[in-house]
Amino acid sequence: MNLPFELLIGLRYTRAGRRGRRKDGFMSFISAISVSSIALGVMALIIVLSVMNGFQKEVRDRMLSVLSHVEVIHLTGAIPDWKDLARTIETDKHVLSCAPYVSGQGLLNSRGNLRGIALRGIDPSVEPTVSDVAKTLGESTLSTLRAGDFGIILGRDLARLLRVNVGDKITLIVAKGNTTPAGFVPRMKQMTVKGLFQSGHYEFDSTLVFAHIDDAAALFRTGGPTGIRIKLDDINLAPSVTQRLLMTLPADYYATDWTRQNRTWFAAVQVEKRMMAVILFLIVLVGSFGLVSTLVMTVTEKQSDIAILRTLGASPRSIMTIFVIQGCIVGLIGVLLGTGLGLAISCNLDVIVPAIEQLFGVQFLPREIYFISQMPSDPRASDIVPIAVVSFLASLLATLYPSWRAARTHPAQALRHE
Repeated sequence: MNLPFELLIGLRYTRAGRRGRRKDGFMSFISAISVSSIALGVMALIIVLSVMNGFQKEVRDRMLSVLSHVEVIHLTGAIPDWKDLARTIETDKHVLSCAPYVSGQGLLNSRGNLRGIALRGIDPSVEPTVSDVAKTLGESTLSTLRAGDFGIILGRDLARLLRVNVGDKITLIVAKGNTTPAGFVPRMKQMTVKGLFQSGHYEFDSTLVFAHIDDAAALFRTGGPTGIRIKLDDINLAPSVTQRLLMTLPADYYATDWTRQNRTWFAAVQVEKRMMAVILFLIVLVGSFGLVSTLVMTVTEKQSDIAILRTLGASPRSIMTIFVIQGCIVGLIGVLLGTGLGLAISCNLDVIVPAIEQLFGVQFLPREIYFISQMPSDPRASDIVPIAVVSFLASLLATLYPSWRAARTHPAQALRHE
């Protein structure tokens, strides 16, 4: 198959042409620098965005081990028949299970240590179907929550702050108190610590407390469950399922999902991710500017070749195509090399990071601070494909001016000093 002469010459210039010439060797070195710059930028973008995706996924999963995918809340008090409502909700094909709950706020007091807490009353028999924390606790721990015993399960950080352990007594103070001749008196109840949990998210581990749903209903005087926690087969469908529930539930019910409850945090992460992408993309632009320099130097070096091609009948468009092809080849090699290295490193961070930590005696993620033992990474095609395409387009744009300059070369002027 006969290839167009523009492609053949473009490939030849990319390989630095004739061997043994110092200028050709220097041009080959500059081309290698351009390829390396583009590859480095693409690789850095893929690795950083993959790590940010991994952190986001890790934090999200830890949040969802405690939070509900979707919650249905009764606005005026207890749900009259939560099982009947649950059967109605489970008609949605994406709903896996439902569990009732009672929620409220209070204070825990132990040996003078006072902490505000969020108390969640759960049904130990059905809570594991909607909660990952309940699964990690196990049925043996949840079974210790019996109606009338007023036992509680604390987050490990909260237990540490209150200086309590399993089996200790602790005083719970709730705002649903009594009015006496001396004024309003909050209700106080002595509770027994039945177990400890750890979700890995400090906000929950330092404030959340589990109790039996009947005990919580008695403490807050709700008369029964005030809401239903819903687990879905796909967490990304939570907003659409919530909208359907809002359209079908009575007016005195409200539905919300995990994306609304943590909207500010996820929005901040997305902004940070975009800013990091913009900053790191500057490395790709540096490589593109290097490509401009490479092509400009190539055009200057190949003035006589361009003049000979013009005298043989090559059009300005053909000359421009030659150098566009050369720049595209350099950009394509850089993008492919950067993408391959970025994916290789992103997919093996769990091996690479521990090796670096062991080699230099450092620890990037202290377990006592982050509760994460490995550097998380989540390469996504939605990030990698745009990175590769935009980087290649930037390289393509960088070839236009040098190629246009080459097309304007006049044969007579180029050969005047030859």
